[in-house]
Amino acid sequence: MPRAGTGPDFIEALARGLEVITAFRPGRPSMTLAEVATATGLARPTARRILLTLVELGYVRAGERGFALTPRVLDLGVAYTRSLGLWDVARPHMERLVARTNESCSIAQLDGSDIVYVARVSVPKIVALVVQIGTRFPALPTSLGKVQLAALPAEEVDRVLAEPSRSGLVPVRVPDRATRDAELRDVRARGWALTDQELAAGIRSVAAPLRDGSGRVIAGINVNTHAAETPVEKLLDEHLPLLLQVAGDISADFARLETVPHVTVAS
Repeated sequence: MPRAGTGPDFIEALARGLEVITAFRPGRPSMTLAEVATATGLARPTARRILLTLVELGYVRAGERGFALTPRVLDLGVAYTRSLGLWDVARPHMERLVARTNESCSIAQLDGSDIVYVARVSVPKIVALVVQIGTRFPALPTSLGKVQLAALPAEEVDRVLAEPSRSGLVPVRVPDRATRDAELRDVRARGWALTDQELAAGIRSVAAPLRDGSGRVIAGINVNTHAAETPVEKLLDEHLPLLLQVAGDISADFARLETVPHVTVAS
């Protein structure tokens, strides 16, 4: 649990507050005090004080059926995306890519053994992958995850994938270690990753890495399609070249952004 930290600088109250916020997940958007206490392992009086504090701050609302998060919680995640600057850089490139492919485009970053979506430009489809900012998927069966795992040293891949997924999803396909390592070597060599219905039936995507000014992979960007609509050949022959160009453009723009001096002017 997060509150099991050590050291004189660890703030247990802050860790407990964050635990309460993250206890609200898909399938349980509203919880009673008893349910929050059970989900977090906190004593009910402690959970109650934290919930009431969050209510006062505007992150939680209290209703007849219990407690629920408010949209203000999104400010916490948006602050991360804005501080990174990646969304502002990537958005126009992603919009142009979506206009040319008529397919949805997403950016995700590695978080433990999962990927977390930090930017997305979507195209309405009858059958589509349900994704929003903050959506979490297991990294290995996704193209976005493969391009980031492939950039890690072998021992780091083992450590990352040893962490339990917090996505709540079970992939369709789980390769053994030898197969996994061979696939990641191929991704590293060619500079892009393809997944064909590995995460879920009908979902097919191709991804490329995004890099900072030092060449370090900081995220992945993909084009996501439905298998019934887009054959692998079209994904690779038509969409992949456009995706690689966009990934290069975003990486170059982000590298230039990093070199711009940031000056704060006192008002």
